[in-house]
Amino acid sequence: MKVDPARQLALEALDRIERSDAYANLLLPAHLSRARVDLDRRFATELVYGTIRMRRACDWLIGRFVSRELDRHTRNVLRMGAYQLRFLGTPPYAAVSTSVELAGRASRLVEAVLRRVADNGADWPDDATRLSYPDWIFGRLVDDLGRDDALGAMETMNRAPPVHERPDGYVQDLASQWTAAYVGPEPGERVADLCAGPGGKATALAAAGAFVAAGDIRLSRAARVRDNAHRTGAATLGTFVGDGRRPPLRATDRVLVDAPCSGLGVLRRRPDARWRIAPTAITQLARLQRGLLVAAADLVRPGGLLVYSVCTMTDAETRAVDDFLLASRPDLLAEPPPGPPWVPLGRGARLLPQSANTDGMYVLGLRKQR
Repeated sequence: MKVDPARQLALEALDRIERSDAYANLLLPAHLSRARVDLDRRFATELVYGTIRMRRACDWLIGRFVSRELDRHTRNVLRMGAYQLRFLGTPPYAAVSTSVELAGRASRLVEAVLRRVADNGADWPDDATRLSYPDWIFGRLVDDLGRDDALGAMETMNRAPPVHERPDGYVQDLASQWTAAYVGPEPGERVADLCAGPGGKATALAAAGAFVAAGDIRLSRAARVRDNAHRTGAATLGTFVGDGRRPPLRATDRVLVDAPCSGLGVLRRRPDARWRIAPTAITQLARLQRGLLVAAADLVRPGGLLVYSVCTMTDAETRAVDDFLLASRPDLLAEPPPGPPWVPLGRGARLLPQSANTDGMYVLGLRKQR
């Protein structure tokens, strides 16, 4: 029987991602572009992203029926087969037979294990395993959001995101589009985006008629901003490479700090991020966020607007950052936060993924006193 090319490419991508510790959202598009046969690219993408997202759950499903150490290739065949059986609803004969075709010398083991996965239900040991998140992320979100909201957020982030294309052709989640709109630049105003890469929000600000200085500390990301500005026709956008804590700019009408963060609101777009980030990163990132905001506050002209945004939902990177600014910068007065589906949090607002099927996001708008 001929091997399904989509499944074969997905398995090759999974093996390579694990072997080279590559990022799935960077490796897979290149892998697909080099494919020399016709295949279902959407299905291949779902297999790769879904198998990586649900890795912990898939390992538990197959681990009940495996008593020896597995090599990388066989483990990925089993994970991908278990993902199809449990989460895609693929008929057992199809999921098992196609996995056997990919298994090589381990075909008998793969067939035996996946048949048992198909025949046995999933009496999950806990919700973290069922939803396939590290224990620390599960616990952090439950503590910070409450159990019901946390479960809803994690369940939503286990599904592929919808695609939203702006009029200029740029594909961008609605949460990010709403954040750029909240900055609200007027035509002719000077706007600084201090952490601009890859340029989605910066190009949206330029589309409103503002003169945008879009910077990033990494040359590669600043180059992506430049390229996206050219592609979208953002003629009033200029890029620079620099540390947002020491911006090489003059007083500006509006400043956006879309800060580096834990990214726990965009895990469905970055399938391997949940397995990469360490618990200690949140404290380090919160320190960086505060430093960026101190610099941004000095950059905003009197009467100007500072907007802070992060694509995460932890208290340390949202409410606690607002508390820091409230205590340290009394010259920054809160602007009304965006309305529903955003929910007030501190002086800003948080958007949960399940509220409008978007990324998780937090925004805070502050007006500098004259």
